[in-house]
Order: sequence, then C-alpha cells, then structure tokens
Amino acid sequence: MTIYFGTYTKRESKGIYKAQFDAASGQLSNLELVAEEPNPTYLAFDQAGHLYSVGSENGQGGVAAFSADFTPLNHVVAEGAPLCYVSVDEERDLVFGSNYHKGQVLVYKRLTDGSLELADVAQHEGSGPHENQASAHVHFSDLTPDRFLVACDLGCDQVVTYKVDNQGKLEKVATYQATPGSGPRHIVFHPTAKIAYLICELNSTIEVLIYDGWGQFELMQTISTLPEDHTGFNGTAAIRITKDGQFVYGSNRGNDSIAVYKTLGDASLELVEIVPTNGKTPRDFTLSPDENHLIVVHQDSDNATVFARDTESGRLTELYHDFYVPEAVCVTF
Repeated sequence: MTIYFGTYTKRESKGIYKAQFDAASGQLSNLELVAEEPNPTYLAFDQAGHLYSVGSENGQGGVAAFSADFTPLNHVVAEGAPLCYVSVDEERDLVFGSNYHKGQVLVYKRLTDGSLELADVAQHEGSGPHENQASAHVHFSDLTPDRFLVACDLGCDQVVTYKVDNQGKLEKVATYQATPGSGPRHIVFHPTAKIAYLICELNSTIEVLIYDGWGQFELMQTISTLPEDHTGFNGTAAIRITKDGQFVYGSNRGNDSIAVYKTLGDASLELVEIVPTNGKTPRDFTLSPDENHLIVVHQDSDNATVFARDTESGRLTELYHDFYVPEAVCVTF
C-alpha cells in the first residue's frame, strides 16, 4: 500500500513524497517525489483522491489542491505564512485550514473538479503566559463526532468550537479554556465514549476531556507525556487513538519518544510505556490501516521509524529506524 509524507523544504526535500508500505512485514520502500511544493507540512486526502496540502505561491501562504494523479489544481493564498493543518469535510464539500502564525481558522469550498475557493475566515485573538504565546496560534481544525468544527489554539490555551453551514460559514458556539501555558495542539475523540484527548505542546501533557457535544468540554484528567527523569526542552506534537478506543499515542519532540497509554473503563488514561523513536523531532506519526504498525517521521534527522504494535497491550517494538525521508513532518495513508 502507499504511504505519503509531507515535509519542510528547507534543506533536502523537494515537496510531497510517497513510499510503499508492506502491511505484513512493516517494510517501507521506494521513496518517490510526487509533487513539488514549498513546505507542504500537512496533507489531507478526500475520498475521490484529491490531495489538499499546506501550500505557497509567489511568496504568499495558504493551501494547495492537487488532483488524484498529483496534477496541481490551484492554490488559495494570502499575504504571510501558509497553513499548518488541513482537513476535509466530505458531507459539506469543505476543506478546513489552520494558520498558526496568523491565528486563523479558514474554510474553503471544494469545487466539482477538486479545486478550492475561500469561504470564510475566523480570526482568533488573545495570548498566554508562555513565551510562545504572544498571540493566537491556531494549530488544528477538524470535525467533532457531532459535526462541529473544533480548533486548537496553542497561543490562547483554548479549544474553540464552531458551527459550520453548508456554504462554509462559521459561527462560534463554545470555548474551552485549557490550563494556562499548556499550548493545546491537536485533539482526538474516543470512538464510543463522550471523551476527547487534547495534547498540549508547551507543558507536555494530555488533557482528558468530557465532551457533551455542542463544543462543551470539561476537564477530567491531566497526564504527562514525559518520563519522570526528563530534563530539558520538550514539545509534544501528534496524538492518535486506535479505532477501538483502547489505546492513545502521543509524540514528544525533545525527549524524542512516543508515549503509549491505555484507556480505562471511564476512558481516562494510564501510561503503558514511553518508547524512544531513534530520530530527532518526531513531529508526526500514524497507525497503519490494520493498526499492527506505527510509523513515525522525524523533522530533523530525515528518517522514518517503524514499530510493530501489540494490539492486546498497545506496546511498541521497533523494527527499524533507517528509512530515509527528508524533513518529514506529516505521514498519512
């Protein structure tokens, strides 16, 4: 099967890459450039195979759209930095974007050929106590189980929920205030329980939140992503949950590890283990479609690490860490 990588293009990378992944053995092979694009740091596919990527054009930043054979369709850009996260709403023919530097949530209408046009922008305002929180920094925007749009604002320590109409217009419905200085980065939802898991970059924690729908979050538990003896810098990055809701995984940049948790009866988290990724700056990782493997990519050491995953215990066993992918910061099937 094919696996895709989004990258920075500051050193060696030229854009968006693909490789082959053997689901039986966990082997990656045949890295290949599929689209040249400056700093395509996050990727999202729709069901028709269109690819939406963080993109830039003529020195302006935004989103890029590609056909299923990676032919460029169009860019939607504006002055300033590009997005940092992209997601797709199939039902409403929308694509959502997050702009970290500008503190914006953006909505794009998906046209019949797969190209995009801007539908709405929500501007966040605010700040936090950490030195990285001088202004709003939207790091994530994606759908809740009840079809609202949820945005993680690392700069304001907020999780903001929006109602979205079929034309892509946003209406704010709720704001959850996370721990001051925590820096909410990404969020995932339990498949059956009314629970969400919010990974916070700046204080290396996961906040376990009761989610009652309509953007109503309530803190239930805070758990660290780090070993007790860790000193020095760390910033968390990605978070994933298994399809059965039994295990949650989060990545640490600095400690350069994956924290493994099991979910208990009330869907709170219990640490299972923290596993080194044998690379520098594991910004993203994903589970294979059958969830028997976990693939991590590293921004600063240009390698992917593949783990076998024990589906009973959730534990990870490294298979290898020497597959070359330049400046990779996003990995998806």
